[in-house]
Amino acid sequence: MAAVGVRRGTKELLQDIHWQVREGERWIIMGPNGAGKSTLMQVASTRMHPTTGMVGILDEVLGAVDVFELRPRIGLSSATLAQQLPGQETVLDAVVTASWGVMGRWNEDYDAQDEERARRLIWQWGLSGYEDRRFGTLSEGERKRVLVARSLMTDPELLLLDEPAAGLDLAGRETLVRALTRLAADPAAPTLVLVTHHVEEIPPGFTHALLMRQGRVVAAGPLEQTLTEDNLSAAFGLPLKVTRDEGRYTAVAR
Repeated sequence: MAAVGVRRGTKELLQDIHWQVREGERWIIMGPNGAGKSTLMQVASTRMHPTTGMVGILDEVLGAVDVFELRPRIGLSSATLAQQLPGQETVLDAVVTASWGVMGRWNEDYDAQDEERARRLIWQWGLSGYEDRRFGTLSEGERKRVLVARSLMTDPELLLLDEPAAGLDLAGRETLVRALTRLAADPAAPTLVLVTHHVEEIPPGFTHALLMRQGRVVAAGPLEQTLTEDNLSAAFGLPLKVTRDEGRYTAVAR
């Protein structure tokens, strides 16, 4: 992205964003509410076009490419998608329908390979035996893992996870963090971008961080150089003490 801005009415949601993600990197995006994180993910997932600037995604330029051809190459998990999935949809159908890019199974024709891949992803994300459960009956943590499994269904080159740990209890958060740690360590996994509010949710193995405040970039670069007390304090507008132990971060007010 170069000089990217997003304006809605008189409100500047993003301002002068310069950001480059290289193949194989694992990025964290952090910032307070209203920092522009989810808007940035909407642009990166081709669901929103910028008002100003240029966006290049997977060697294509947004605005000069058919986004419906590009989107299958980008996996996305977000609260908006969770709201769009029918509550009566089975877990298996919630995952496999990503093959067609639809929310809810109708008359699409899925072959045995599609269902085999969906079942394998369900197993990989700790939901074996849940294939016939209704999405609306799952716990919040289970729903989040279904959404991540769904986002991987098309074997994407870029995976965007917008606050996957939001609303989870401690056990749910730690289960998800362990799963994301395994994903980050997999050399065959797509390039990853994870949005979070909390340093405690950062899985070991992530390599880079982008800190935002009020639609602007505060700092960006390699994780250990970027997640400093000064940078995080500037992003959240509060003096913070940051510690790191065995690859996990914590932050408290000073």
